Amino acid sequence: MAGMRGRQTVRDMFLSMAVIGAVVAGIYVFIPHDENADPVKAVDYRVELVTARRAAPYPVVAPTGLTGKWKPTSVSYQGQQDDAWHLGYLDPDGQYVAVEQSTAPVKKYVAEVTLRAADTGRTQQVAGEAWQRWEGPKYDALVRTDDGGATTVVTGTASYERLAEMAAALESEKKS
Repeated sequence: MAGMRGRQTVRDMFLSMAVIGAVVAGIYVFIPHDENADPVKAVDYRVELVTARRAAPYPVVAPTGLTGKWKPTSVSYQGQQDDAWHLGYLDPDGQYVAVEQSTAPVKKYVAEVTLRAADTGRTQQVAGEAWQRWEGPKYDALVRTDDGGATTVVTGTASYERLAEMAAALESEKKS
């Protein structure tokens, strides 16, 4: 009698697993889902931008006039860490582009946000301003330091053309 009870328990367990599997399969089939949907969600960075512009000791920049194919994906402002402003995007080709600003020492900061890029000694004209070109194993960058001591870095996996497109779109709100 004890042997039969053990077999029933194992059989009942397999039957329960089959029922659970059927329910999960039914949910998967009947709940709509889109395999082609982009898993990266766009973020609204307006509140963080206003906050950073009020708090930062330099004119915080953000892009204007980019096409809707550029998708903002991340944003942060860290006042306690050298007033660091970050705004991440995916460009129309799906490549990463970030705008980074800080009052940290230039070489250390740029190497940090670009994951070890180095100054090439070359410059590139973007919207009438000279930007330094940095190249790295992961990210390339365009770098500019303003008179107020803040460094602006446009970096990412995108081409220099896309980095320049982002840099050309950057505007700041003048501090009063």
